[in-house]
This record gives sequence, C-alpha cells and structure tokens, in this order.
Amino acid sequence: MKKVLQKVMLVAAMASGFFAAHAQASVVIAGTRVVFPSQEREVTIKVTNDGKAPALVQTWIDKGIADASPDTIDVPFTLTPTMFRLDPKKGQTLRLMYTKEPLAKDKETLFWLNVLEIPPKPTAEADANRIQLAFRTRIKIMFRPQELTGKAEESPAKVTWQVVHAADGKGYQLKASNPTPYFVNLGNVDVKIGDKTFDAGSGFVKPGESELFNIADLTALPAAGAEVLYNAINDWGAGVKGKAVTQ
Repeated sequence: MKKVLQKVMLVAAMASGFFAAHAQASVVIAGTRVVFPSQEREVTIKVTNDGKAPALVQTWIDKGIADASPDTIDVPFTLTPTMFRLDPKKGQTLRLMYTKEPLAKDKETLFWLNVLEIPPKPTAEADANRIQLAFRTRIKIMFRPQELTGKAEESPAKVTWQVVHAADGKGYQLKASNPTPYFVNLGNVDVKIGDKTFDAGSGFVKPGESELFNIADLTALPAAGAEVLYNAINDWGAGVKGKAVTQ
C-alpha cells in the first residue's frame, strides 16, 4: 500500500501544476505550522475532511526533502495514525510523539508534516474518465528546545538585511541574516527604494544562518538604508508586519 501511495503522491505533484486553479484539497490541517516544545512528550494535530466523499489519508514526517520516500525517512518522532479513512465532515487527531533522540539544544530544528489525501475511485460508469487528484499538504514542525534564549516573536526584528549582487551576476538579492536561535518565517518581503517597491518573495531564514531572496526588477545596487518591508508569520500562523533598513 505504501508503494501505491508513493506513486500517487508523485502523480499528484505533477498534476497539481495543471489543475491547481480548478481543484482543492478536502482534507485540511488545523493550523499552518506545529511548534513542538522539547519538554513535551507529544503534541496533537487535528485534520478534518471538509469534502463530500471519504478519503484515504497517509501521514508522515520528513527532514526537508519533499520527494523522499516515507519508508526511508528516519526522524526522532512517532506519528499515529499513519494511514486511515476519513469520512466526510469528520475529523481525526494525529498524535506526534518525540522519541527523545538527541537534537540541537541551542536552536530550533525543522521537520515537515505531510498529509496525503487520496480520493475514492469513481464508481459510476459515467465518471470512469473523470480525472481525480491526490493532494498533499506539507507544513513545518519546529522543534523548540526549552533552553533557548529570547522569544520567537522577537526574532524577525533582529534579522539584518543587505542588498547584494546575485551570484550569477544577473540582478540583485536581499540577504537576510538571522542571529537568533529561532526560525524566522516570512510570508512576503519587499524592498522600498525611494518611491518604488520591489518584490523579494517569501521564505524563511534558519537559526544562525543567512538566506537570499531574489529582488524582482531591481536594476541598480541601492545605497545602504533602503527600507525592507516584511510580513513575519508567528507561531499561530498570523502575519505580523515589520520594517527594517538595509546595511
């Protein structure tokens, strides 16, 4: 069964690019991220089927490689149930348990929760040629050591920014450096230079590391002091607007 679901997952990934505008997942996760405090033995995650048909659901955790096969991934967590039927308008609670293998104590560690929804096969002859898609939802799990200093919500304001030449010599990038032990998640980032605003995309910056964001349409390197406008995503999935200046 796992091999079948893995094949369906790959097909879904390819098909979703063509049909995303016309279809959506029925099985949804309550929340857009999971924070796992190191002092807790387990956390729970609710999934519900908002559709009109039952679905077969597979769940697993990965370390950041989206196309890794679920049966080859080794993570310090146990997730149950890993496969179940979810009837329409019903919910299921997932239990995520930390198995106590050592993880970094001086910074957060990132994992990803995957929820794959497989719709039932068409039964009516009229539906035999209907295209059905499997949907995978993938959200962050941030393992947070109890010993960390500072507060996660204060981390975005501590990021430093710099506009740099792209490595390939074409265009410019915004370099974000995160000195904190927390992941900084950014829903969108813009660079404002004078009366013009340039889109720098979205993403996240790892603890103690830097990340590059491509700046669309910027044709000249600005002087230090350009304004960075960002929308940071907090532990509850809400956007918090902030601003900074480049160095």
